[in-house]
Amino acid sequence: MTDLSDELLPTTRRALLHRLAVAQSEGRAPSMVAGVLRDGRLVWSGARSMVDGHAPTTDVQYRIGSITKTFVAVLVLRLRDEGLLDLADPLGRHLPGTPADGATVAQLLSHSAGLAAETPGPWWERTDGALRPELADILEAERPLRHPAGRVHHYSNPTYALLGALVERLRGEPWGEVLRREVLEPLGMDRTGLLPEHPHAGGFAVHPWADVLLPEPLTDTGRLAPAGQLWSTVADLAKWAAFLASGHEKVLSADTVAEMRRPAVAPEPGDWSETYGLGLQLIQHDGRILHGHSGSMPGFTAGLWVSEADGLAAIAFANATSGTRTAAVAAELLALTAQHEPRIPEPWRPLAEFDEQLLALTGPWYWGAAPHSLRLTADRGLELSVLGRAGRAGRFRAEADGTWTGLNDYYAGETLRVVRAADGSVSHLDIGSFVFPREPYGPAEAVPGGVDPQGWRVY
Repeated sequence: MTDLSDELLPTTRRALLHRLAVAQSEGRAPSMVAGVLRDGRLVWSGARSMVDGHAPTTDVQYRIGSITKTFVAVLVLRLRDEGLLDLADPLGRHLPGTPADGATVAQLLSHSAGLAAETPGPWWERTDGALRPELADILEAERPLRHPAGRVHHYSNPTYALLGALVERLRGEPWGEVLRREVLEPLGMDRTGLLPEHPHAGGFAVHPWADVLLPEPLTDTGRLAPAGQLWSTVADLAKWAAFLASGHEKVLSADTVAEMRRPAVAPEPGDWSETYGLGLQLIQHDGRILHGHSGSMPGFTAGLWVSEADGLAAIAFANATSGTRTAAVAAELLALTAQHEPRIPEPWRPLAEFDEQLLALTGPWYWGAAPHSLRLTADRGLELSVLGRAGRAGRFRAEADGTWTGLNDYYAGETLRVVRAADGSVSHLDIGSFVFPREPYGPAEAVPGGVDPQGWRVY
C-alpha cells in the first residue's frame, strides 16, 4: 500500500486496503491499484499484485476502456461552448454521410441515437483498427439503427467513434492531438494517451477453471479509439476526477460539467439504478448519486466515480479481462471513506455583504394557498423552500439584468422576476408565470383569474 496522506484515519486506510485486497484475491486479478480523493486531492492509494514486493504505483498506466468516452464528450462540449455546434444539431450538418446523419449531437453523447451497440465483423476491441479504416466500416450498412433516434438509451461504442470523427472534422486534426492540447496538457495529465508508455501493466485473461493466465493483445483500434482506447494512471485520473467535480477554467466551466452529469435519458427499462448524462454514467450506490464511468478492454477493467455531495471520488484499475468488478470496487471505496469519515460541513458564516432591497424579499410568499419561504444566499442568490404540504422548492442564481435563473428541479432554467406596483413597491414574484404574492390569493389584482370578491368564508 502507498499512503499519500496522513489525513485519513488509520481505521479508514485499513478498511480501504482490506476492500482492495479482497477484490484482488477473489477476482483473481494479476494486479489492482486504486485511489481515493477528498475535495479534489488524492488522499489514499493502495495496490495489490500477484508478484510479492512489486505492487504497481499510482504512476503505472492501465487501459481505462470506456472512461475514454468522458474525454471525448468534453471535447464535443468545448465545441458547443465555443459556438461551433449546438447539441440540437443533427450530426449530418457537421459530419455528413454517416448512418447517423439525423441523430442530434445530444443524442449521440447520451447513447440515445439508436445506433447498434457494436461494430460489424470481428470483435473490435481485439482486432487492429486497420480492419475498419473508414467511418462506413464501423456500422452495418443495412441495419445501423436498433431503435428510433431519441426514444431509448442504448449504449453504443460506434456512437463515440462518430463523435471522435466530429471533433476531427471541426478541429481539422486527429482527435487524440486535440485531446492532448486542449485537455491533457492544461490539466497536467502527462501520463494519459492513446498508446502505452513505460511503466504500464500488461493485460491478461484469467482461465475460468484454473489459476493460469493468457496475455491479451494490445491493439490500436483506429477509428474506434474514441470508444475506449486511452491509457492512464491513478495519479492522472485523480486530476480528471477533480475536474469532473468542479470543472477547470482552461478546459470546461463548472456549469458545463454540471450539465454533463444531469440525466439526459431515462434509465433502461427495469433498471432505475443507472442512467446517462452527456458522456457520463450516473448510478445510485449506497444511497448516494455518483457520476463518472466504468471501462473495460481486453486485459483491463477500470472505474471512476465522483460523489458531489460527499466531496469524494475513487478510482480503481485491474489488469484482467473479467472477474474483478472494478467499477463496483471504486464505488465501494468511496462509500467506505464516506462511512468512516463523513464530510465535515464548513462553519456557518454570515454573508460578507447584502442588499437591503434583497433582504426585503425574504420571508413568506404564497403560491395560491401554499406557503413558501424565500431566503437570501451568497452572491445575491435566492432559495425558495416549501413550508406546507404542497409546492416546489428551488435555488436561483442572480443575473445581471435583475432577474434570477432556477438551478435545480422543476424551476431549472426558469426565470424568477420581482414584479412591482405602480408606486414601486413589490407586488409579487413571478416564477415562470407562477405568481407568488405575500398573502394567500392576494392582492386580487396580482392573481391570474382574479379572486372571488366575497373573499375567504366559512361554509
